[in-house]
Order: sequence, then structure tokens, then C-alpha cells
Amino acid sequence: MEKAKSLRQSYQRPFKLSHQVLCITSINFSRKALMGYVELLIQPRRSDLKTIKVNSKQSRIYKVSVNDYEAPFQYHDPSLDLTQRDPIARNLEFLKSCHCNAVNVVDPDTGYHGEVTIKLPAEVQKLVKDQKALRISMDFTLENPNGGVQFVVPDVEGTTSEKAMHLFTYGHENSARLWFPCVDTYSEPCTWKLEFTVDATMTAVSVGELVETVFTPDMKRKTFHYILTVPTAAPNIGLAVGPFEVLVDKHMHEVTHFCLPQLLPLLEHTTQACYEVFEFYEEILSFRFPYSCYKQVFVDEAYRDIESYASLGIFNTNLLHSKIILDQNPETRKQMAKMISNQFFGCFMARESWNDLWLPTGLSAYLQGLWVKNIFGNNEYKHLIASETKKLCHYEMNVQPVTLCYNASHDSADSNTSLRNPHTMSPKYYEMLQCKSHLVMRMIENSIGPQLLLQALNKLLSLANTSAQQKVPNSTWVAMLLSTESFLKSINTVSGKKIDHLMNQWVYQSGVVCFKGRFTFNRKRNAVELDVKQHTGGKGIRKYVGPLTVRIQELDGSFQHTIQVEENTTKHDIQCHSKSRRNKRKKIPLLNGEEADIDLSAMDPDSPVLWLRIDPDLSVIRNVSFEQPDYMWQYQVRFERDIIGQAEALSVLSHFPSPPTRKALTDILENEKYFYRVRMEAAFCMAKVANAMISSWAGPPAMLTLFTRFFFCESTPPIVRMNNFTNLQQYFMQKTLPVAMANLRDTNNVCPKEVLHFLIDLIKFNDNSKSKVSDNYYRAALVESLCHLVTPTMSNPGQKVTVENLPLDVRMILEEISRFLNLEKLLSSYRYTVTVSCLKAIQALQRNGHLPPDYVLLRSYAAHGFFVDIRIAAIEALVDMIKATSDVDQFEWLLDLCEKDPVPEIKWRILKAFVSNPPFTKSDSQTSSLNTEHFVDKLWNFISKTTYYDSRIRCEAINLYNILFGTHRPKCLPPKDRRPSTTISTSVGDRASSTQGPQSKLKRTASTSFTGNSHDKIKMKIKFGNTSVDEGDEFDNADVMAAESLLSLSHSDLPTRPPTPGTDQPGSSWQTSPFVGSETSRAIHDSHKRPSQDSAVKDKKKKKKHKHKHRHKYKDGDLSSPSSSHVGSPMNLGISDSPKL
Repeated sequence: MEKAKSLRQSYQRPFKLSHQVLCITSINFSRKALMGYVELLIQPRRSDLKTIKVNSKQSRIYKVSVNDYEAPFQYHDPSLDLTQRDPIARNLEFLKSCHCNAVNVVDPDTGYHGEVTIKLPAEVQKLVKDQKALRISMDFTLENPNGGVQFVVPDVEGTTSEKAMHLFTYGHENSARLWFPCVDTYSEPCTWKLEFTVDATMTAVSVGELVETVFTPDMKRKTFHYILTVPTAAPNIGLAVGPFEVLVDKHMHEVTHFCLPQLLPLLEHTTQACYEVFEFYEEILSFRFPYSCYKQVFVDEAYRDIESYASLGIFNTNLLHSKIILDQNPETRKQMAKMISNQFFGCFMARESWNDLWLPTGLSAYLQGLWVKNIFGNNEYKHLIASETKKLCHYEMNVQPVTLCYNASHDSADSNTSLRNPHTMSPKYYEMLQCKSHLVMRMIENSIGPQLLLQALNKLLSLANTSAQQKVPNSTWVAMLLSTESFLKSINTVSGKKIDHLMNQWVYQSGVVCFKGRFTFNRKRNAVELDVKQHTGGKGIRKYVGPLTVRIQELDGSFQHTIQVEENTTKHDIQCHSKSRRNKRKKIPLLNGEEADIDLSAMDPDSPVLWLRIDPDLSVIRNVSFEQPDYMWQYQVRFERDIIGQAEALSVLSHFPSPPTRKALTDILENEKYFYRVRMEAAFCMAKVANAMISSWAGPPAMLTLFTRFFFCESTPPIVRMNNFTNLQQYFMQKTLPVAMANLRDTNNVCPKEVLHFLIDLIKFNDNSKSKVSDNYYRAALVESLCHLVTPTMSNPGQKVTVENLPLDVRMILEEISRFLNLEKLLSSYRYTVTVSCLKAIQALQRNGHLPPDYVLLRSYAAHGFFVDIRIAAIEALVDMIKATSDVDQFEWLLDLCEKDPVPEIKWRILKAFVSNPPFTKSDSQTSSLNTEHFVDKLWNFISKTTYYDSRIRCEAINLYNILFGTHRPKCLPPKDRRPSTTISTSVGDRASSTQGPQSKLKRTASTSFTGNSHDKIKMKIKFGNTSVDEGDEFDNADVMAAESLLSLSHSDLPTRPPTPGTDQPGSSWQTSPFVGSETSRAIHDSHKRPSQDSAVKDKKKKKKHKHKHRHKYKDGDLSSPSSSHVGSPMNLGISDSPKL
């Protein structure tokens, strides 16, 4: 920890950002563009400060001034082309190194870094020496961005409001640089003033408090003025603009909700309980909401379900629902609770460094977990913890260990991306890091107690609130930053306890614990001899040393014991509190105080132990494999009152098919007192047991009689009742039982005919006419059950599949699927859940050989314009078919869709589907027709060049490349020394100067005028090689340009300066600009004229042992005129425009 602290101090920025102004003066939806300016008020910390570094991507910066003095600046973004040093390299380790370097070289948290380097003019050096405040102004435009801002422009007729055109910001961690210049780090909070000029029919929603709205004189536009007095980092600044409908919360007037047109009734129902979340958090934290207002905006084509900003939450509009939708309600409420918890930890209190990322994520998830326990009950909370523990253990033991905080190099040998930065993490690893952060925070709660932990959080929030009210330079707002050191200090101050041992085991180290246990009963000593072993040799498995809880259910009650784990193999003797009763019957006290009458005939008459559990409360992140007789598991699943114990027993009972197991599972399914998730899991366990007992099974198929008794009328023959979903427990069982029954198989490994006809009848006679609740999820479950009915075909491989030669059962299933699909086109269900289930059923039919591959159908559903859930289902079906057929054209089509689709979530979902279900792997790549040089180059260029704007997509693509081709050079490629070079040879001096990779640095001197005088000269230089610039160095242009990556200097729309790299759009002249001027605009004044563009750069060659100390001036006629063709530049290599819809 001390090493990490000293590391942060050595990287202290030489200035302090105290205030920032962000003004968007014009937004054009037709061209997907915006124009604006920023002003940064900085306080120098060093008297020798020469340069200011800020972050900016994609934006075209055309003017920078410091205290109204124009300043030269340079732009450098290595992420535009990761592998410039070696364009023909295809080694993943090389790519990983380049990726880490590209991220770190512009990361403000790893040093004095940034894409834009501004040289301070000589006129302000006196102010710097006196360490007085400086004002930096930057004019910029952003046109057709690939990331950071999503323009939603439906391709329909109508006005802006009728088409519901809108935009919103998004990003992965600190991605504010994608839409405006800033210091893009959570560790640099400041106050804000924000202005957004939009069309009169639009509403601009942003962070902070809305001060006023001012219309222009022609009443066609209006400007929204926001101020944010709470110091906030740039990544927590967000914006949404659109023709939103507004709803003020009737319970809390400072809370406002926004939605797209015609969705107001859904918004009212969805947000009606939002105020309860605020009240709950404020009560348990004893701290008021940190902002004066809060806004929730629901948008379309969202990057993820929620995006958290200071006092602003951007939600996916698909979370909206009406009162007749049951299944979506709890999920939406959990997302809203998560968003509000992020306001406390994540926005108001942000992390200090990447090492502290686990704190805001863990604390916000911890608060959300407490809310889930309060609203949905303790069983739902336990299920949440158990599911997160199971997911994390599976990931660490099979994929990669997860480390929350580290002080040195902790990159795993199995990792293909660095773990030091969220922008180089695998998305799945990032998800598991958040999951582990929550579990570790819960372990801290168990260690010091829930009340003391909440007091510690209150102390952190109170100190941050006090710090936020102070003014710069009296305070640097350090208390508003969450660090591991400050968190531990607060824990120690409040509780008086040190949790260093817990931190060393679970925060600073990776891995989970794997226990394997068994026990025997010693009758003479009336004791349990427990044998617990730890597996420490596998991936992601670590040794645990510390206390471990063991709970034994005896005849006289449930008793808890604590043993100390010190070695890999531990044996403990635990004295029992009960004695065997032989044949005496007596009610047995259970864990919750309830007494149960248990049939003890199956147990050992000499033993008082009914069952035993290791770590029953999940106090350790562990995977437990425990051995005990089958009757103990049967007792445990029926009489254990902890749902975690019941779930553990259900996961084991499928391996003990017997009549007692069948009886135990039947009792759970019939008894409504059991938790509904336990009953749902018992249904699937019953299907496995019934399949294993098929030779000895007596009576009708499993669960059929049970479903008939629950949901059929008492008539002869039984008739299914009309839907009545007032009982939620029975509603979830009514959805689950048909799916579980579809998994039943007879001796021929096909579903029994009786079950097939039963499910078909359920679909035909489903009647929801009298129900006040929608049955769309129930109908989707019925279609899903048809999907599980399908088994592999026994037909000849060469036989042509037609409707006539389909088996009767398959034909019945296909008819129902077709009927549902046609009905959905006329009367669609909520979120098209039935269509999604139909596509999955078609996928199952094709996978099992009953239907030929139909790429046209699936590609039509995967195209842009369909609902996102439908597109994802179709994409997953396409990926499954590509794996089976190795179709080159479909693989190419999906990769092209991943590159060009306008919805960022779809791009990521395509890669995620390939990662989960790869068409081939590196072990069998030699036999696949998809393993070609073309696809290697396509995926490599997609990673290296195209995905500069979205680190989540880039990291997922790296995962896919690793799965398909491995970390070394793919064998399908020719040897590197034999591959034809695509670069132009350079001189020895050129190659020597480009060992670190070519990167562009552009300069315009402060003396350059924007007037059109012909005698004014623009001095520019392009530098390749080592990109780090010392503050005291002059911007020298003596470096020789590398011919293979020559930047284009001829841009017709901006003759004074090339566009900032990262934009691949062809420019247009300012006379034809779509932006309309306003009184608040900071654009170039009409009086400014453009100088002639006849200056260019002449190639120079370094002489041996000669260093240029003088400046080269550009001469006319060195390069082609602006009308000549552009030379390929890093910003244009492999980057394609989004398709116009």
C-alpha cells in the first residue's frame, strides 16, 4: 500500500483544475455533429510549468488560447493504430504490449499524460511563475462520432420531435474525452458551468442544477444553463438531448424523470417507487443525498442499461414497463437502486486511482444489496450472494484469477490484456471484479459488523461533504476521493479493528478457496470427525488460513462451530450435543426455531447427525464439495431453512436418483412455503432424477400430475384454467414446470409423446382474456419448452429436408413456432419476448438437423431496425450456425456488421457471442475453413485501428483473437520474413527515429493569425519516435517523417490545421457548415479569413552525427495541393464510416 501511495505522489499533476466551462453552441442531428468550446481554470503548482496536457479524442480542435493568448498545441493518440511499429505483426503478446502503452501514454492517472499538449505562451509565463490561475479555452467540433455520444436518428418521415431524434453520452469508465476536451480522470474534480443550445422543441438534460433557459431572439433555439457546485470529475459529466416528456416526482419534487414521446404512462408506473430508494439510503447512511437534484432519462439504443453521472442517470428505455408486466418490474427497480447507490459512491465520492476501483464499485453494490434485502426479502438477498459467489468461483477456477488491488505487476500469465486499467481489461474480468468487490465488502461487514461499517461510510461521506463546500485553493478536495488507505483508516477509527489479514487474503491477492470435505461419526466419543481438504494447485485457487464455520443439524437442534483452518489437510473433532434416540420419535428443532416431525428411519440409529454444512453463510469466497449419505441430502433439502443449503442439496441430489429423492423433490414442488427459486430449481432437478430412473419410473411423467393439480379445472377430462397470475409463487412455477417437463426423456432419449401433446395443448388452450396481467413471459416459456423438446434427428445426412419428410412431432412444433411468429407481427408482445423464444427454437431445430440452415431469415432479424433483443437472439443463432457449417460468407457478414452497425451494444454482443461460442479454437484451427489469412488480418486491423473509440469492444475482440488464433503468430500466415511488405522503405535515420512507433504531433504557433493575409505562415511539424515531451523542451521539427505512415496535411475544410486524429469524416468548408451561429458561440468570427493553403512539409534527411538546432520553415510547393489525394494516416487506416440509415 505504501508503494502504491508513493507511486501516486510521484505522478502528481503540475496544476490543479478548479473550474471548467462546457458550452455546446450547436447540435445538428442530420449530420450527427456538434460544436462548442471548453474553458479550464487551472492553478499551477510549479513555477516552471511549460505545457498543459489534456485529453481529447475524435474532436476536431481548431483553436486553443491561454488567457486570450493563442497557444500552439500538439495532438498525439497512439490508440488510433496500436501496431504502427510493426504493421505486419500478428502476435498477441506484441499487441498487448502496444495496447498497454497506448493507454498509459495518455492516461492522466499514470503520469503527466494526455492526447493534447498545449505550450504556454510567453505572455503568461509571469503568471505561471507567480502560480496564479490560468484560463485555457479550446474551440472544438465533433462530427459523426464513433463513440462517446450516440445520435439516435430514426430513418422515418416527420419532424424532429415526431421522429424522436435524440442523443446521449456514454462510455466505459473515464471516456469523457470522446465528446469534449477535459482532464479525463476521476482524481481531478472541479466545479462546472454548462450551457447547451438546442432546437426549441428539444430538452437538454445534464448534471447539476438548471439555472435558466434562454430563448434566442427568433425563438427557434434555446440555451439550457446548468451549474454544478459539487466538485465533480469529468467522467461523471453527462448529457442527453431530445424531445423528452417530463415527469416531476410527486413524492420528491427535486427528482425529475424524462422519457421519449408517448412513453409517459410507462414512465409514471416505472418510477412510482423511486423515492423509496432515496429514503432507504439516506436512512441507513444517516446522510442526505449529496446533490440538490436528481434526473433520470430513458433513451433508446443505450450502451448498457444504466449510465451513472453526477445527479444524472441515463437508462435504457427498454426498462420501462406498464403495470401489467410482472417480470420486468423487479429488474428495473434493482437497476434504479443501483443507479442511486452510484450517486453516493462513484459520482459524489470517486476513486483516487485505478487501484481503488474496487471501492466505489463494491460500496455501491453493497448498498444495493441492502436495499434488495429490505424490499425483496432475505431469501432474495441470499440468492444474490450465492449466485455471485458461484459465478466468481467458476470464473477464477476456469478462466482467470481476479485481483482487486495490487502494488506491483500482477498480470496473469493467462491474461491477454493488462489488468492494470479498465480500458485494457476483458469485459468479463471487469464484471467479475465488480462482483468480487461486492463479496469482499460483505466480508468486511461480517468482520466488523453492519452498523460499524455503515458508520464508517457515514464518516467518509461527511468528510467529503465538508471538503466539497470549501473553495480552491484552500482545499484540493482530497477527501472526496476514495482510496484504500482512507477507507481502512475510517474502518479503524470507527471500529477500532484492523482488517489487514482480510485485505491481504482477499484484496491484494487473487483466487478463491476450494474445500473438499467429508466426516465420520465416532460413536464412542459421540463426536464428528471432520476432514476438510484444500485444493491449492489449480488455476485461481489459493490457500485459505483463518476461521471456518461448520453447522451441524442434530436431533436436539442446529449447532454452529468454528474451526481454524491452518493447513491444506485439516482434521477436526467436533463434539455433538445430542445422543442417538434409537426408535424414539420426537419433533426436531430446526435453524429458525421451527419444530419438524422427521422420519428418522433412513438415518444411522447410532448417530444424532442429520446433516452437516461447511461455511453455511458464505462468509468466505469458496467452492465446497462435500460428501455425505444421500439421506442427509434429502433431509437437508426438505428441512433446512436456509435457501443456500437447500440449493446446495438440490445440486447434489440429481446424482442420487432414488424413490426417496423423488419423494423429497415432490414435497418441495407441492409446498408453497418454500422459496420460489428453490422450487424452480427443484423442478429441473426432478427432470434429471426422472431421466435417470426411467427404467423404474412408475406412473405418469414427472410433474405432469402436479401441473394438472395446480392449474387445471377439476373436470373430466381436465381443462386448463384461465390464467390467474395474482399468486406470484404460482406464476413462476407455471412458467418453469413446462420447461422442466420438456427435458424429460424416455429410453430412446426422446421426449415422451404424452409430454409433447400436453405442452401443445397448453399452448392451444392458453387463455389470458380475464387476467389483468400480461402473459407474454408465460407464452415465451411455453415456446422455450418446445425448444427443449427437440432432439437430434436420425435421418440420413444427405437427405433433403422438406415439410413432408419431417417427423410429425417436429412438424407440430414448427407449426406452433410459425403461428407465434406470425401473430407477433400483428400483435407484438412486451420486448418481443415471444419472438426471441421462437428464434431460439428455430436455432434448436437447425442445430439438431430438423431444419436446413436459413441464413436469410436470421440475417433479416439481425439487421438494424429490429428490436435489440431480437437482433441479439438472431446473432447468437447465426454464430451457432457458423460454428456448425464454417460458412465463410456469414462469418464475413457478421464481422462487417460488428464494424459498421450504428448501435454500440450490438457490436459488443456480436463479439461476446463469438467468444462464448467460437466457430473454431486454436487447438482445431488447422481443420477450419475460417482460419485464413484474410480473417486474421481483418480481425487484427479491427482491433488495432477500428476500435480506438471503445475499449470494451477492443478488449472483447482481443479475447476473440486469443480464442481463435492464440497468443503466437497464427500458423495460417506465411512466415513474417516472407510476407510481402506493405510499407515504404526508409533511411537508416528514419528507422532509428521510429523505434517507438510513428506518432503525429501537430503545431500551430501562437503568432499565427486567422486572418487571410498572404504573408502569414503556418508552422507545422510531424514528429515520430518517442512521443514523451518534457516540459522544458522546445517543439522541434527536425525529426524525419516515416514514409510508411505519412500524415495527410491537405484537408479542404480546415486549411490552417489538419483535423485532430480520430475523425475519419471528410470535412466541409466552413461556409457550408451545418452549425448556426448564436450569441454565445465561440466559433471563428466572420471577420477571420482563411490563409491560403500552399504551404506544406518538405522531406528532410538526417545527416550522420548532425543534429538540427534551427527551425525548418515550410516552403511552398513541397507537397501536393489541397485538391490532391490524401495520404493514408493513422486516423484513416481501417476506420469506416457508420452506414447512413
